[in-house]
Amino acid sequence: MFFDAGGGHRSAAVALKAVVDSQDRGWDVRLVNLQEVLDPLDIFRKATGIRLEDIYNLVLAKGWTLGSAYLLPPMHAIIRLYHKAQVRLLTPFWKERRPDLVVSLVPNFNRAIYQSLEAALPGVPLVTVLTDFADYPPHFWIEKQPQYFVCGTSKAVEQALRFGHRKERVFRVSGMILRPNFYSVPPVNKDEERGKLGLSPDVSTGLMLFGGAGSAVMRDIAKRLGNSPERLQLIAICGRNAGLKQHLESLRPRNPLFVEGFTQQIPYYMQLSDFLIGKPGPGSIAEAVHMKLPVIVERNAWTLPQERYNADWVREHNVGLVLKSFREIEPATRELLSGDKLAAMRESAGRIENRAVFEIAEILARLLVETGGR
Repeated sequence: MFFDAGGGHRSAAVALKAVVDSQDRGWDVRLVNLQEVLDPLDIFRKATGIRLEDIYNLVLAKGWTLGSAYLLPPMHAIIRLYHKAQVRLLTPFWKERRPDLVVSLVPNFNRAIYQSLEAALPGVPLVTVLTDFADYPPHFWIEKQPQYFVCGTSKAVEQALRFGHRKERVFRVSGMILRPNFYSVPPVNKDEERGKLGLSPDVSTGLMLFGGAGSAVMRDIAKRLGNSPERLQLIAICGRNAGLKQHLESLRPRNPLFVEGFTQQIPYYMQLSDFLIGKPGPGSIAEAVHMKLPVIVERNAWTLPQERYNADWVREHNVGLVLKSFREIEPATRELLSGDKLAAMRESAGRIENRAVFEIAEILARLLVETGGR
């Protein structure tokens, strides 16, 4: 189960399915967009003609996230109000599909998923894989119900245990789910490939990556660093934000700037970069650390509440800098590129080995055997 509120949930589901399929386990893995199942209840779509997940992605693209923590309680209140209706919609869905095991990669709706599954197919296990570094209680990822959890950090494990879940139902893996292509990145000649993009081979290169919808803040960062006296250059990934791409392409900064739209070649661009600038999203941080790229992220009132611990994790593991505002991006970049700080952070990132997507496949295999699914 996934949805498209942010790209990480679908990406994690697709990655996990790809790994399972490559292992010839004989499983019939079906990807289900929860939003499509619950579409009849999407009151936002009824009122505006726009899906809730599309509203969420628009908010990310425009940077309208100030005070987002205060929006969670009313959102959860709406979810509770429609809880019984959600269960009524999901129950026949499970009866028709008859899964042996359900894996949820979505927050906020796990109570309805569990209760409907229990009503339709008692005993079929629910496994929630947290695609955030930690939970943001209450009623975000971890609910008080007899199910299984897969956590990519010690913090998330502690939260699940503190909530009363038994140790044997809480699994710790080595990080966030990464797409399989991050484990088979073909080597490139960095100097040659930078040259193909119009970049200098021997100049420090920053990669701006703010998710599949991009972010309006990239305009300001591009202007600040593009006209900085520092010797650096930028690669900007705009995702599906065509307006942002057009704007950045129209700039004529002092420092080189290469602009890309939506792409599946994130590992390639990371190979050409020395550090990453982005929001503290779990996916981009995990990808950057896997590629040994130190990160520069922002943590303030505009940061999504479920992503604030991600920034703390960056500090704890010495894999990047956390700013109060991207208005500090120029001195922060200067700090990162001075002395041996960049090298030390690359070394810290190199000590983190993330094999979570493969570990999760093994966990699911064991659960299917233990619960009688196989």
